[in-house]
Amino acid sequence: MSLLDRISLDPVIRFGKPCVRGTRITVGDVLGYLASGMTEAQVLADFPDLTHEDILACLAFAAERERRIMPVPAP
Repeated sequence: MSLLDRISLDPVIRFGKPCVRGTRITVGDVLGYLASGMTEAQVLADFPDLTHEDILACLAFAAERERRIMPVPAP
C-alpha cells in the first residue's frame, strides 16, 4: 500500500477535504497540529485511530501537493 492510499477524498466527509482513510481527521488538521509544535507522539496519543504511517501519509500528501503548485512568474 502506498502512503497516499491512506488519504481519501469524499465529498460527504468533511466537505471533501483530504482525510486519513476511515477517519474524519483531515490532512490539514494533522499538519496543523505538527506545525503548532505537537510531537508525533502527542498527535498519536490524542488521536488513537491514527498510526505512524497515517502521519507519514499526511506529510507525503502535502509534499505531493506542493510539487504540483505552479510557480508564480517573476514580474
